[in-house]
Amino acid sequence: MDTQTRHALKEDKFVQATTTGLSWIELHRNTVIRASIAFVVVLAAVIGATAYYEHRSAEASVALGQALEIYNSPLRQPGEPEDGSYKTIADRAKAANQQFTDVANKYGSLEAGRTARYFIGLTDIDLGKPGEAETNLKQVANSYHKDLASLAKIALAGLYVQTGKTAQAIDLYKEIIAKPTDTVPASAAQLQLAQVYEKTDPQQAKQIYAVLKDKDKATAAGQIASQKLNPAAASQQQPPL
Repeated sequence: MDTQTRHALKEDKFVQATTTGLSWIELHRNTVIRASIAFVVVLAAVIGATAYYEHRSAEASVALGQALEIYNSPLRQPGEPEDGSYKTIADRAKAANQQFTDVANKYGSLEAGRTARYFIGLTDIDLGKPGEAETNLKQVANSYHKDLASLAKIALAGLYVQTGKTAQAIDLYKEIIAKPTDTVPASAAQLQLAQVYEKTDPQQAKQIYAVLKDKDKATAAGQIASQKLNPAAASQQQPPL
């Protein structure tokens, strides 16, 4: 079979396939139209959902930022005018708590909403509400967002120390040490754990400080550990007041 013949056969097959395809479309015109419309609707829904999600995320971020501004605002000093600032930590925490609660309730499925839930727990602590603080911090600690969860765990452990639940605090610190994150490295949890042991098991505390001193000597954790092991030398290094 020469080249020209093979080329002609290819053209015939192409024309036949094209004609067959066009004939099928003509016979099934309504089906094709419905399928095309369905595809466009689905695509539009996906695009719309993405745009809606981004819009909601932006709204949530702004709302969280406003709540954080309250939480981080400086307290009013004696004699300063009442210009919207807060006189006490409790006053500020109460205002921030309400804002964080609004964000968490409205945007709970978004990252900003989950972050707001963490700060609700912190402000609950400032307001002297350990039960509410534990509930909110536990919710965040059990979430899949490991960086935020570890922050909630370290706060929850601190709450347990304050409320006399030492065993639960120790368990949480050990859990964080075993699975550190970018937000809470193992050394931070080890320092907190050692401080607990200072009252319950001083020898264990010294062992932790010794490990940190040798392992993390160039970090703040290592320097703190060195000061804990040798407080006399640390006091001599303090500049005079």
